Amino acid sequence: MLKIPSMKEVNHVYFVPGMAADVSIFEFINLPKERYKTHTIPWKIPEKDEPIGDYAKRMCKEVLHKECILIGVSFGGIMVQEMSKYLNVKKLIIISSVKNKYELPKRMWLVRKTKAYKLMPTSLVSKIDNWEKLAFGDFAKKRAALYQKYLSVNDKTYLDWAIEKIVCWDQEESIEGIVHIHGDKDIVFPISHIKECITVEKGTHVMIINRSRWFNKHLPEIIEN
Repeated sequence: MLKIPSMKEVNHVYFVPGMAADVSIFEFINLPKERYKTHTIPWKIPEKDEPIGDYAKRMCKEVLHKECILIGVSFGGIMVQEMSKYLNVKKLIIISSVKNKYELPKRMWLVRKTKAYKLMPTSLVSKIDNWEKLAFGDFAKKRAALYQKYLSVNDKTYLDWAIEKIVCWDQEESIEGIVHIHGDKDIVFPISHIKECITVEKGTHVMIINRSRWFNKHLPEIIEN
């Protein structure tokens, strides 16, 4: 059940990063300190065959305030939706994510149907110590450095689990009252599959990092609307 926050109270905002991402992806997000206290929830290593609901309950243990605001990016957006099923939240916001399984791109449906996610070489990703060595050209090296900085959760158990939970997510209906912020240049979750969202022009899948000014300007009004 969602509750509109009061302008006078200090609101506790909990952020969950994208798949494999460190909480440092939120380092450029600055909400007015007189109205908001921000917290981040890092990823945990899942138990063997752990259902997403059980994992969400473990993540909920990091939430120490009632009627908080949950904000998740990408897979973190899926996770905060699962967490909201066990918490009373004032506002539920997802960024660069999906609200139900029908917003997943067709390629993920194919991966799900064929179970190709079981063949993904996540063990190789977990062993890469320096992404920059694999990149060519200045732009590629900058992007590789960005990945190395923010994609720090490279445990194979976690990666295998997270990929499966994304492509096999079974949520049928969007949660009532959810706020969805999405970039029109997102190539991971193309906006053509997304319904009812706040569109960020020229926003990419990593816009929480490179469009932080937009979020610092608009997040307070989105939370309080």
